Parts: sequence; structure tokens; C-alpha cells
Amino acid sequence: QAQLVESGGGLVQAGNSLRLSCAASGRTFSGYGMGWFRQAPGKEREFVAAISWSGGIYADSVKGRFTISRDNAKNAVYLQMNSLKPEDTAVYYCAATAYGTSSRNANEYTFWGQGTQVTVSS
Repeated sequence: QAQLVESGGGLVQAGNSLRLSCAASGRTFSGYGMGWFRQAPGKEREFVAAISWSGGIYADSVKGRFTISRDNAKNAVYLQMNSLKPEDTAVYYCAATAYGTSSRNANEYTFWGQGTQVTVSS
């Protein structure tokens, strides 16, 4: 059974960095588009970043601060988050889409992880 497991979340002060990891298992995700989404309390889940063979795309709110990458040999995807802000506080989810493209649309993602909490204090 395909599974995505996120790790690397935590509590950090504003301006600091975190690196999230997403370990995939149960199948090879090298041909899948991989994405990161987040959900803050009381808000809807929102797109953060995605990566595929065509490269990475980002939400405007994180562009220039976050970097998505993947290691197909390890069946993993990462999110380097720099210059963190309190408004980045959310549960971050890793997701995979069989479409193979970088998509901002959560409905196109088939597999989801359980999420990892990121809290940024001011």
C-alpha cells in the first residue's frame, strides 16, 4: 500500500529555517508529481509547492523563501523553508499526483501523508 510520511516539523522562531521530508513507500513515485500543502487552524488547505519533471512551482507567499526538491533514488521529496514567518504556522502535508505534473490543485493528488506541524513564533 502506497504511503507518504512527513517529518521535520517543529517549533522555530521567526527568521529561522526548517527542512521537511516526505518518505514514500509502497510504490515508486519517480513518475508522480509531488506537492506540499498546508492548513492553518480555521483555514482551508492551501498549496505551497510542487515538483515534477518540468521543475518546481510555488505559492506567491513562499516564493523565494521555500525550495522543493526530490530524490527519486530515495523515493523522497523535501521542502526547505527559510526566513520563516509566523504566518507559515500550519500542518504541512506531502501529496502525490499520478498526473506527473506540478499541480496547484489539491483535487489532483491521490496520495496524502498524515501531516507534520510547523509552528513559527514571533
